[in-house]
Amino acid sequence: TAIQTVGKNGPALLQDAQFIDLISSFDRERIPERVVHAKGAGAFGYFEVTKDIRKYCAAKLFESVGKQTPVSVRFSTVGGESGSADTVRDPRGFAVKFYTDDGVWDLVGNNTPIFFIRDPTLFPSFIHTQKRNPATHLKDADMFWDFMTLRPETMHQLLYLFGDRGIPDGYRFMNGYGSHTFKMVNDAGVAHYVKFHFKTNQGIKNMAVDKAAELASSDPDYSIRDLYNAIGQGEFPSWTLYIQVMTLEQAQKSAYNPFDVTKVWPHGDYPLIEVGKMVLDRNPKNYFADVEQAAYSPSNLVPGIEPSPDKMLQGRLFAYSDTHRHRLGANYLQLPVNCPY
Repeated sequence: TAIQTVGKNGPALLQDAQFIDLISSFDRERIPERVVHAKGAGAFGYFEVTKDIRKYCAAKLFESVGKQTPVSVRFSTVGGESGSADTVRDPRGFAVKFYTDDGVWDLVGNNTPIFFIRDPTLFPSFIHTQKRNPATHLKDADMFWDFMTLRPETMHQLLYLFGDRGIPDGYRFMNGYGSHTFKMVNDAGVAHYVKFHFKTNQGIKNMAVDKAAELASSDPDYSIRDLYNAIGQGEFPSWTLYIQVMTLEQAQKSAYNPFDVTKVWPHGDYPLIEVGKMVLDRNPKNYFADVEQAAYSPSNLVPGIEPSPDKMLQGRLFAYSDTHRHRLGANYLQLPVNCPY
């Protein structure tokens, strides 16, 4: 046998350090899954600036047309566990980590431009409605709908969720949004409020309910497989990044709260402005190290990009780094995937 023993059939020896180290590592190789967005896929690539926005933003990644910045991206479902199906009706996470000259900038959004709630105090209660009933350990539609019907601000996101885009056909055929309002500051110190939009260059493609239900049993990892295979075959997915821009004066005079994440900014008033293109051209070599240990946080900002008074964003600035310390340890920022290049 491989383990050291006293004679052929005797007890194992404590001096067998190789066995002790092997079992000790095995006992600790699993870490807690994410509280939300537990099931996901990741990839690497680059962001290339295609239009000059220096009049809005001093961040170095936007300093010249043609400049490329490495990125890592994680797509995910929201409510399910790490073993749940990819094709459920659920928002999709869309998190991008830019490895810029000034450090890491994380844009941690979803495939929807809005969210269910505007008050971060409600977030734990909302997420509990997406999880299992604490008594039965079953998914509970009553919990979900009780919350939604008692909070009318959820209606905008509900209409989006139960529309065609509620079940995207994988991760390549959906848009991504920063959702929140952010602040950009230029070299002169002039600030503007912005919203970020990633528009898929593959086109929007959604999935019929019957097909989604079938794949949930026959191929629950459908979206992960689709992304990995496409990149492996050289079909690199890409998205074009746009911003909407609002001046501070426009924000003060706005008829609605521009920092309310349950609302959108009308494109007629605040048209999309092209910024650049993101291409994913490299698969993870080690899922655990490259994707599971990746820690995206809205508080990872760079000079030229700042938070706004959006209450949900303000709540997330603390929550994400706190959950990373719990899940990955106090030194999670030193993990290779979380360090700037």
